[in-house]
Amino acid sequence: MKIRTWAATGLAAVLGAVLAGCGGGSADAGGNTVNWWTWDDHQAAAYQVCADAFQKANPGTTVKISQYTVADYFTKLTAGFVAGTAPDAFQDSVQYLQAYASQHQLLPLDDYIKKDNFDLKKFSVGVNSWKFTDGKQYGLPLDWASAGLYYNTDSLTKAGYTAADVQNLSWNPDDGGTFDKMVAHLTVDKKGVRGDQPGFDKNNVATYGMGQLAAKDFIGQVTFSAFASTLGWRLGDKPEWPTKFNYSDPRFVKTVNYIRTLTDRGLAPKIGTFTTGGGQSTVSDADLIGSGKVAMELSGSWSAPSFAKLPGVKIGIAAPPTGPDGKTRALTSNSNGNTIWAGTKNPDLTWKWVSYMGSQDCQTAASKTGTFFPSIPASMDATTAAMKPQGVDLSVFTAMLKNGSLYPAEVYANGAAVQAAEEPLLESFYSHNRNDDVFPDMEKQSVSLLAKK
Repeated sequence: MKIRTWAATGLAAVLGAVLAGCGGGSADAGGNTVNWWTWDDHQAAAYQVCADAFQKANPGTTVKISQYTVADYFTKLTAGFVAGTAPDAFQDSVQYLQAYASQHQLLPLDDYIKKDNFDLKKFSVGVNSWKFTDGKQYGLPLDWASAGLYYNTDSLTKAGYTAADVQNLSWNPDDGGTFDKMVAHLTVDKKGVRGDQPGFDKNNVATYGMGQLAAKDFIGQVTFSAFASTLGWRLGDKPEWPTKFNYSDPRFVKTVNYIRTLTDRGLAPKIGTFTTGGGQSTVSDADLIGSGKVAMELSGSWSAPSFAKLPGVKIGIAAPPTGPDGKTRALTSNSNGNTIWAGTKNPDLTWKWVSYMGSQDCQTAASKTGTFFPSIPASMDATTAAMKPQGVDLSVFTAMLKNGSLYPAEVYANGAAVQAAEEPLLESFYSHNRNDDVFPDMEKQSVSLLAKK
């Protein structure tokens, strides 16, 4: 599951501070207790199955799983580093790999991997994402995620389209291709006029053909990336530890300009349409489709169970559109990792737990809920099979994984700082406060921030 990015909390900011409620870390653990933290309530529940099996196989051992909200998670983790009460192991985001590894808060896993002959090739994605610039492996892939095109089948049928039509959409930055035609026809104003018909009122839309693509998503996993990537564009100048983000690349500029036309034409919502003044979404992607406010939505793979549970609404899932050649489909796939705190008092036992979490047996058992995608292909196949009887068809995602449509998300430095700098600039473009002149500024900001140690 992808996390929402949040401003990082530096160690210096909390030196000497011990946050209440940070207990349960390694310092409190007995000799046979392993504390593992996650921000994901779904994975906390799912991996309890593995914890029970691990404890049964290792009598006298206790695995304690703790879950905190994303808003608190990394602050508590940092405070735990300072106070010596961090968990033995924890779910981690690559956004924080540079900070944690350079501050020596993560235990290198190379010796354990070599000693146990642990096979890293079993994972489908994410191995290199957890290798730092010093060449050491600091984490094991815990999950993976990508994006899919979710749609309301009733809206589709009423507009005269079939599931095959959505699956075979193509896109280009000049006229939008068949994707644009479908989005326009699926859009309906409050008088029932469609977006491609005379008299359509773009200022009074009842159903948007497409959900929000014009968003402050500076990485673009569920917005621009699935489109720009079909043109051969990639976010970074290299896949791992890039020196710049390619925001001034003409392919990116064309893509986001096309996305802005969707909002200008009333075919997709503008930033803030479904948000409060504080900027937090008041309606989930699933609820927007379920309520009929949007007909299609590009959303994360982790949302599939939520879409499937919508009462009285049948949702289909398709791969995002191909590029101008009608063949190329390219999307980023990010992977969270499982890391061990360098200060753990139980390194051998913690490794035993973390490596078990990276086994096919554990991942197959834990991922049957479908709320996250396991990083081992055989376990992913089992997840897909387990979810199908529940009306959740994940085959779109497994197909993209197997046919090479997915490529790893960039691993980069100073993620929180880059986010804080780039998001307002991208928002200024979508709101027409800036035009193409903003993209060199965005790229310049990325060069400066990615270089900071």
